[in-house]
Amino acid sequence: MTLYLDDHQVREVLRMQDLIPVMEKALIDFSAGKVVQPVRTSFEVEPYDGYFFLMPAYGEGLGVKIVTLYYSNVERGLPAHFATIFLLDPATGAPLAVMDGTLITEMRTAAVSAAATKLLAPVDARILAIIGSGVQARSHFKAMSLVRDFEEVRVCDRTPEIAQRFADEIGARATTAEDAVRGADVVVTVTSATEPVLKGTWLKPGCHVNAVGAPRSNWRELDDGVMENVLFVDSRDAAMVESGDVILSGAEIYAEIGEALAGHVEPRTEETTVFKSLGMAIEDVAAAMLVYRRVKGV
Repeated sequence: MTLYLDDHQVREVLRMQDLIPVMEKALIDFSAGKVVQPVRTSFEVEPYDGYFFLMPAYGEGLGVKIVTLYYSNVERGLPAHFATIFLLDPATGAPLAVMDGTLITEMRTAAVSAAATKLLAPVDARILAIIGSGVQARSHFKAMSLVRDFEEVRVCDRTPEIAQRFADEIGARATTAEDAVRGADVVVTVTSATEPVLKGTWLKPGCHVNAVGAPRSNWRELDDGVMENVLFVDSRDAAMVESGDVILSGAEIYAEIGEALAGHVEPRTEETTVFKSLGMAIEDVAAAMLVYRRVKGV
């Protein structure tokens, strides 16, 4: 019988500390060629300034995520992302579950950044800077706090009042982007920006950057100075089609993060590192399988 799981049911069983190692394995399997995953199908939904994505994958599980991205939803009091994940039995093709994928998208994105941070950030990292104050900013704060012991957190947003509310919520300091980043050991960019919001001249040598926004080929969060550092991506193929930060800067990709997690390339942790995350279907399928198994008790 097919399971139907809403956001509340997913939220009851999904925990960030459990999700991070699942994402590590998914990234390693992807880079090892153990995953079938075409680059996602996407198109703009005009005239509503929305985007539609179709993301199938087959690894330890078989499934597809349908996701929409409408940044204007924030003004309507709605999430920018809506997502639904369909899981199927790889052996028969029979449907196993249909579940709300909004929380999974939120959490798996931050869990992947946490996996990268765990490997690449200085082990004595003490200062965290977050550019952006939305859902992903909150999720990343929780995930980053599981892999490093931060003594200071700085946040910024294009709307200072929103940044201040977020800062009050998590015990951080709201400030400007430059002030937040200078001296920070770990930097997270989670914005809807289409032009760079982070400059390479602000970065502390040896810090680590997780860049999560700008999922389109003509959008950017990072300037060329940031992109001159040691660059990791989740998928080379996807980055060369979808990431404006990579395409427009002409940056050289050093490795997929899965290759580094597997120990196949040096993490180069003594240098400034950048992880450009676009999000992959196998992350959604792996996270959904974790939820499915928890609900089924297997």
